[in-house]
Amino acid sequence: MIAALVLALQATVPAAAPRDSVPPAQVESMRRADTVPRVTLEEAIRRSARLDPDYVQALGDIDSAEWGRRAATLAFFVPSLSLGLDQTKYSTEFFNPADPANPTSTLVVGSARAEYEVLSLRKFSELGRTRAELARAEAGELEQRFLAALETESSYYDVLVNQELARVAQERVSRAREGLGVARARVASGAAVQTDSLQLVLEVTRSGVEVLRQRNALRTAQLELGRRVGELGAVDAVPLDTMPAPELPIGLPEALTAALEQGPQYRAARADERAADAALRSQRSDYLPSLGIGAVHQRYDTRIFPGAANVTSVTFSLSFPIWDNGRREIEVSRARVARDVARTIREDLERVVRRDVTSAYDTYQTSRAAVELAGVGVQVGRENYRMQEMRYRAGASTILDLLDAQVNLAEAEADLVQSRYETRLALARLEAILGRRLFSNKDAP
Repeated sequence: MIAALVLALQATVPAAAPRDSVPPAQVESMRRADTVPRVTLEEAIRRSARLDPDYVQALGDIDSAEWGRRAATLAFFVPSLSLGLDQTKYSTEFFNPADPANPTSTLVVGSARAEYEVLSLRKFSELGRTRAELARAEAGELEQRFLAALETESSYYDVLVNQELARVAQERVSRAREGLGVARARVASGAAVQTDSLQLVLEVTRSGVEVLRQRNALRTAQLELGRRVGELGAVDAVPLDTMPAPELPIGLPEALTAALEQGPQYRAARADERAADAALRSQRSDYLPSLGIGAVHQRYDTRIFPGAANVTSVTFSLSFPIWDNGRREIEVSRARVARDVARTIREDLERVVRRDVTSAYDTYQTSRAAVELAGVGVQVGRENYRMQEMRYRAGASTILDLLDAQVNLAEAEADLVQSRYETRLALARLEAILGRRLFSNKDAP
């Protein structure tokens, strides 16, 4: 009964392919991979920035803030100007200002107006507010640029990780098939029981399923990378070097100082506080008088483009608001609350910076150490598998020992792959907090 089951299961498992031959399915997969476009990490980061909605919004915020600052600056030198042209039809003829001797039922009035605030504290407050908003927009652009780069790097590394994990899974299949061949020979010679073949058939099946899962994960990761760089289909990632990650060029105290001074998140919080403070000063300026000057030039006629008569007036105005039913006080209260909230956010971020930077910094250092340990684990796993295979061939160990060695080696190789790219991702997270690159070459940390 058991012998029949073993033979049936073995019949469903293809024999180990010669080393010089490639399975047809793998040939087809390689052919499809050759047709997938490839991008470097630097190119992927550059292309994805232009396509990220949040980054495009951040660029638009800078443009709007620039115009706000220009308008606040021009308010000191250029009056507001307006032109108007009105044509009115009356039911009866009446006095004609263009020609008093001839009444008319049609009157055309053209006007030009200019107004300028000679003395107003609001203009100074608005200038400070718009400058702070521009600084906040620039900090937001920097933050979104690094966040977009971080997301792109994550997608890029997902492709590379799944490529290597697919290779690890394929090597696991090869080792399982090789072990199955050895087990068949030992069973045929009577040196092993038939259940040894059953154990290896199960390992071949499991490893084959893992290969299919990794291929699917790789395809999904390539499609995600393609979306990031603006392609409709899958995009492959150019492999990066596997050299050990270097030490960071700055220490933890320097990183903390750099984050507080130049980190985009913290710069934006300081700019928000300055803008809120300027808005509060602007609302308080309504308690002070303002002095303005205005000029109006009007022309009258009975036809378009009037020119029969004209009049010019110049007006000086002094305004001193006393009471507007509490609306001014309400706006001042709202502005004060907004300023207090912005200040609280800024103070909280300054306290949080130590946690964020320290966590990112330590994660990078821990990942570097994990790569070294994972490399040792792979060496140990390979040597253990080699020894267990030799012992099993010689009949000095059981099939379970060989299977454990195979699984442990595959897990050690997968851990090394994950640790290697986790180091790169940890560096990208730290750079996003600091708002600057720590290494000049983005393709290698």
